[in-house]
Amino acid sequence: MTKKILVISTSPRMGGNSETLADEFIRGAREAGHETEKVCLYDKTIEFCKGCLACQRTETCILHDDAAAIVERMRQADVVVFATPVYFYEMSGQMKTLLDRTNPLFPGEYSFRDVYLLAASADEAESSMDGAVKGLEGWISCFELSRLAGVVRGTGADKKGDIKGLPEVLAAAWEMGKNV
Repeated sequence: MTKKILVISTSPRMGGNSETLADEFIRGAREAGHETEKVCLYDKTIEFCKGCLACQRTETCILHDDAAAIVERMRQADVVVFATPVYFYEMSGQMKTLLDRTNPLFPGEYSFRDVYLLAASADEAESSMDGAVKGLEGWISCFELSRLAGVVRGTGADKKGDIKGLPEVLAAAWEMGKNV
């Protein structure tokens, strides 16, 4: 069965390590015959949630920026993949801001069931990703039909391009995409 996969690269840096992981996931998913779309947040304007909760009645946000279109793509995707650099042992601020803006999804129907995380960090310890994983799991718990289906931990990737020196991590991202 062909799946509609949305990959959201949340790095503020174009072509960074987490975006490279996203591209490998996409390559694997396309080879498996799935439909993929990548959205990069580095060129998007996404304001902070105002906490007004109007979206709980209307299923749309009062703010008019790039988040609304991304949230709608998320609603329609079978699979949502987040790629993030890990800063201070947590997901990027761009990713957290987007997650906060997905509140319009909560009261309505959504298609995504499987959610994946692709993360890159300078720290070499796999536990350096635990904060990002826990944060995403908290978001997923609000969508009871969904689950965290997999995580790729790209540790030890400090400078832009370092992830290319970790072929086992790139292979894991490709394999995960291939087996969605």
